[in-house]
Amino acid sequence: MTLDEFAGEFFQDVLAEADARGEFVEDVFFHKFCEHLMEAGELDAADRAAYQGRPGIGIRVDGYGGDPADDDSDTFSLLISDFHPSADVGRLIGSEMNAIFRRLSNFLRRALDRKWRDALEETSPAFGLADLLSKRWSGIGRVRLFLITNRELSERVDGREADELEGRTITYSVWDIGRLYRQATVGRGREEIDVDLAGSFGGPLPILPAQQPEADHESYLAIMPGSVLAAIYDRWGTRLLEQNVRVFLQHRGKVNKGIRATIENEPNMFFAYNNGITATAEEVEIDEDGGRLLLRRLKNFQIVNGGQTTASIHTARRGRVDVSQTFVQMKLSVVDPERANKLVPKISEFANSQNRVSAADFFANHPFHVRMESFSRRIHAPSQDGTFRQSKWFYERARGQYADGRGGLTKAQRKKFDLENPRRQLFTKTDLAKFVNVWEERPYEVSLGAQKNFAAFARRIGQQWKTAPNGFNEAWYREAIAKAIVFKATERLVTDQDWYQGGYRANIVAYAIAKMAHDVREMDRAVNFQDIWRLQALPPVMKSAMVAVAESAHDVLVNPAEGISNVTEWAKKQACWNRVSELPVEWPRPFLDYLISTDERRDAARTARREQRQLNGVEAQIAVVSAGPAFWSDALAWGSERGLLSPTELGVLGVAANPAGKPPTERQASRAVEALSKLKAEGYAGELSSGG
Repeated sequence: MTLDEFAGEFFQDVLAEADARGEFVEDVFFHKFCEHLMEAGELDAADRAAYQGRPGIGIRVDGYGGDPADDDSDTFSLLISDFHPSADVGRLIGSEMNAIFRRLSNFLRRALDRKWRDALEETSPAFGLADLLSKRWSGIGRVRLFLITNRELSERVDGREADELEGRTITYSVWDIGRLYRQATVGRGREEIDVDLAGSFGGPLPILPAQQPEADHESYLAIMPGSVLAAIYDRWGTRLLEQNVRVFLQHRGKVNKGIRATIENEPNMFFAYNNGITATAEEVEIDEDGGRLLLRRLKNFQIVNGGQTTASIHTARRGRVDVSQTFVQMKLSVVDPERANKLVPKISEFANSQNRVSAADFFANHPFHVRMESFSRRIHAPSQDGTFRQSKWFYERARGQYADGRGGLTKAQRKKFDLENPRRQLFTKTDLAKFVNVWEERPYEVSLGAQKNFAAFARRIGQQWKTAPNGFNEAWYREAIAKAIVFKATERLVTDQDWYQGGYRANIVAYAIAKMAHDVREMDRAVNFQDIWRLQALPPVMKSAMVAVAESAHDVLVNPAEGISNVTEWAKKQACWNRVSELPVEWPRPFLDYLISTDERRDAARTARREQRQLNGVEAQIAVVSAGPAFWSDALAWGSERGLLSPTELGVLGVAANPAGKPPTERQASRAVEALSKLKAEGYAGELSSGG
C-alpha cells in the first residue's frame, strides 16, 4: 500500500465512522489517529478536550494524554489537530506548523492563568483540562506538545527545538500522515528503533553469547549501566516496550517504590536484588576486541520484560538521583523479523520479571481472540428490513486484517466483500472490551480509554478462559454483537437529545448502559440479547429507557464531586459510578415487560456451553486428522523420551500416530490436543495447522 492509498483509505474511514456513529469528523479523526499513537507508545491515553478561541486570538487545544498522576509521571501531553478535509495528501509547511504549535502553546500559558481559567464555562472540557493542568503543574517536569495531521510535513522541516516554561521543558512532536503510514504499515506496526550504543550512548557494551550451537536464534547476556538504560528510555519512551507488555504496564506498572529505594540507598546491590530485563532485537552489530565481544548497535530494540525496572531507573534519573552505580543484567534474543510476531510474545510470556506478563495477559493470538475471529468469519447476522442479503460482523483480531481482506481483490470482488462485511460492522479488540465491560458495570474502566480498558478486560477474560473456555461460544458471540448494537445505537440517541450540549458522549453512553445493566440485575431480570441479535437493531422499547437513563447519567457526570473539575477525569473514578448506580430511575413499563427472567438466560447459556463442547470435539478431530500420523508420532516419541506422558496420553497419541488405524474419536482427539499443549509447555516445538 502506498502513502497516497493509505491516506485516502484513512480519510474515507474517518468519514464513514463519523457518519455511522453520528459524530463530528474532527472528533473521529482525533480518536482514530490517537489510537495509533497509543499503539506506538507515544501516549498512554488520549482524551478529547476541544477548545478554540475567538478568531484572531490564536488559542487552541484538541486533547491531552491523560492525568499524569495516574501513572506517577512528571510529563503532561497536549494535542492539537490539523484535519485536512481531502483524501489527497496535502503539504504542511514550516510556517504553518509553527503557527499551529503557537496556538497550543498559548493554551498552555493561559491555562496557568487563574483569571483566564475562571472565565471559562465550568462544565466545558477546556475548563476541566486547564484546571487539571494547573493542579498538576508543581509536579510537572516536561510538557509534550503533539501536532497530529493528515497532511505531510514538508521535507524542509527537520524538527523544532525544545523550549522552557517556568523551569519545565517543552518538547514538540509532529505526527503527520507519512509518519502514521510508517507506523501502521512497516514491520510490526512501529517505527524502527535503532540504538547506536557506540555513537550515542557512551560506547559499546561487553556481551557474552548464551545460545546452544543448534539454536535457531542468537542469545546474549550483557550488563547494562542504569544511566545508559535511562538514556535510551528517555529517547524512545514506552515505544521500547513490546506492545502487549506496554498495554498492561500502562494500567498497573507504576514506578515500584522498592526499586526506587534500592537505587537511592543501595545502588551497589541493585544488580543482586533485581531480575534485570529481557529484550529482543531484529539485528545486532557486534565487534571483537582482544577476545571480547562488544555490542555496538541494536535494530528494533524491544524490552519484553523489565519495563517497570526501566521506567523506575529513568524516573529516578530525571529526579536527579545518581544512577551511575546502578547496573542491570540484560538477556537479549536476536529474533528474525519474520518470526518476531510468534516468538516475541512467547519470550515475553515466559520471561521472569517484577511485572511478569502471564498467559492470562492475553496476547492477540490468545485462543479467545482466535475463536471470536472464527465466529465472525462464518456467522451471518440476520438480514434486516425484509431483505435477503445477510452480512457479517468483522472482528479485527490484529490491526489491518480488514484492509488485508479487501486488498488484492478485483472491483467486483471488493464490492461483494464490502456487502458481506460492511465497514460499520467492523470492530476491534478494544471495541469488544468496551461493548462488554459496560454490561459488566465498569463504566469507569471504559472511561480510562481503549488501551487501559482492554488491559482490565483481558485479565478477566483470560482468567475465565482458564476455568471455563466453553462459556465463550456462539451464543456469547451473538450476545457480544447485541451489546455492540446497543452501544452504537445509544451513541446516536445521545447525540439527538436536546439536553446534550456536545462533549463527554463516550462517558455518557458508558454510564447509561452500565446503569441499565445494574438495575436489571437488581431486578433479577435480563436483557434479551438474542432478540437484539435477531433484530440487528435496538428494540423501540429500549430506546425510550436508554434516553431516560442517559440524561440521568449526564447530570451526574457534569456535576463532579467536590475538588474535581475535570469531567473526563471524574468519569474515570469508582466514586462517579457509585453515584450513578444509586440513582433512582423510573423505568418505562414496556421496557420492564420486555425483559426476560435470569433463569431463561441461564438455560440458554448452559445449552450454548454444551454445544461448544461438542464443537470443540469436532474441531479437535479435524485438527488431529489434518496434522497426520507423522506429526503425532514425533510428538509421541518426544514426550515418551522425557517421561512426560501419562498412560492415557500415551494411548491417545498412539491412536493419532497410527497410519493404519481408525481415526480418533472426538474425545480421543480432544485428549490428544490437550497432551500436545502439555508437551508444548515443556518445550516441544510442534504446531497444529491453522485449520485445526
